[in-house]
Amino acid sequence: MSDSLSPERMSVRYEGEEEARNATGYGESTYKTVFDHLEEEESKGKRVFIKDILHYLVPPKQQPPKLAPSLSQRKRGIGTENGTNGVNGSNGDVHLNGTNGVNGSNKSAPFPFSTEGERSNPTIVPKALLEKFHFTFLIRDPHSSIPSYYRCTIPPLEDMTGFHEFYPDEAGYDELRRFFDYARESGLVRDKHTKLQNGTTNGDATNGHTDVPEVCLVDADDLLDDPEGIIRAYCKSVGLDFHPDMLNWDNDELQSEAKTVFEKWRGFHEDAIHSTDLKPRKHVSTSQIRDSVAKLILKQKKAAKTEEQWDAEWKEKYGEKAASVIRKTVDQNMPDFLYLKQFALKAEA
Repeated sequence: MSDSLSPERMSVRYEGEEEARNATGYGESTYKTVFDHLEEEESKGKRVFIKDILHYLVPPKQQPPKLAPSLSQRKRGIGTENGTNGVNGSNGDVHLNGTNGVNGSNKSAPFPFSTEGERSNPTIVPKALLEKFHFTFLIRDPHSSIPSYYRCTIPPLEDMTGFHEFYPDEAGYDELRRFFDYARESGLVRDKHTKLQNGTTNGDATNGHTDVPEVCLVDADDLLDDPEGIIRAYCKSVGLDFHPDMLNWDNDELQSEAKTVFEKWRGFHEDAIHSTDLKPRKHVSTSQIRDSVAKLILKQKKAAKTEEQWDAEWKEKYGEKAASVIRKTVDQNMPDFLYLKQFALKAEA
């Protein structure tokens, strides 16, 4: 997407670093460029899957949203709240997570744009375009995600990531929660308890449409505890057939492809790039999962740490000052995480 690199960037992460932005190959990309590319891939008969971060779509610090200029086509005398957009969207799947968001620096980015926003839409993308996607969501406990991200902004990883400062506002849970609620309330996704904009509730249809996807939100801890169960449930939710090889990518072709795809974000995904499979956190083999004893083991979630234990761990790894920043950031984001967690997908018994 275009959050920190393009002429339509909202983040100030690379502000004043034009050479660095252009070196990524995305310095001139706009939101229309990206959506056009997705549409091109979809036209080849593919079901496109994108895993991305919400701060690419939602402005930082709860600023009023303005439609991205490349996606906004304003009719003479008509505001964009009731106007049209200037892009042909694409069908696809978007997986959004709350690990990263927008920053708290005093530098200035091109946002806010000189365009208008859409009523109740917290994003810079027209709803007509958002409706073309099947949104699913991924969350992670801030106790794990915040220190993990902090680690990417200090030595030795900062030399790989290019992120030399930790911005607490990049956590992204606030943006994720606001978009999640908008998706439910506006009919981008549905669930049985959603009160729709027309004042009705319906678990089978949204605003008269029966093809609106159901809410699909995955908690990373659930995925790590029971990969097969959660992936099976995810596939069922999005209309895909589950295959056991989805949990294994131990071959040279897939490894090479992963390294190429993630090259833009060197340092952030090293553990994932060097992995070969996804198995239960207790290391129970998938062949054992149907065994009753294995099921009991899988139900034994990762042992919960006390807040004091978390603080001690962060202090030991990063020092007292950093531990204080991490603690404050975790506490700020826990309410949004816990709110979202109540919608988490469950594996079938």
